[in-house]
Amino acid sequence: MLMRTDPFREFDRLAQQVFTNAAGTWSRPTAMPMDAYRAGDEFVVAFDLPGVDPDAIEVNIERDVLTVKAERRPTRTDQSVEMQVSERPLGVFSRQLFLGDTLDTDQIKAAYDVGVLTLRIPIAEQAKPRKIEISGGQDTRKEINA
Repeated sequence: MLMRTDPFREFDRLAQQVFTNAAGTWSRPTAMPMDAYRAGDEFVVAFDLPGVDPDAIEVNIERDVLTVKAERRPTRTDQSVEMQVSERPLGVFSRQLFLGDTLDTDQIKAAYDVGVLTLRIPIAEQAKPRKIEISGGQDTRKEINA
């Protein structure tokens, strides 16, 4: 299960994004949008990172905290090119997820395609439902769902 804590952290990030026009830095990154859902025996988390070079993305896990950081750098242009419109925010983006102990953090898979970083986090075997056999005094066997 994915867990979220500190609801004020997201509020602070949103307020910073709305009231300031500053780019995120490594010490004060801005938020990145994400979707998270369960699909079968795994959780899928998708982060929107359009225009980010895959080499500028870091995914780390320490204990039960998954951290994603990415940096959108300015597009390199020739000196003779003058930028007319630049609306995509630049800087550092970050997101932390607190993972429950029912997830298998050793088997996380990451893929980056068309501006979306997708993480697949499988559910640990010990957390999956299983059947337990019950034997009776008369050698009759029954199965129940655990």
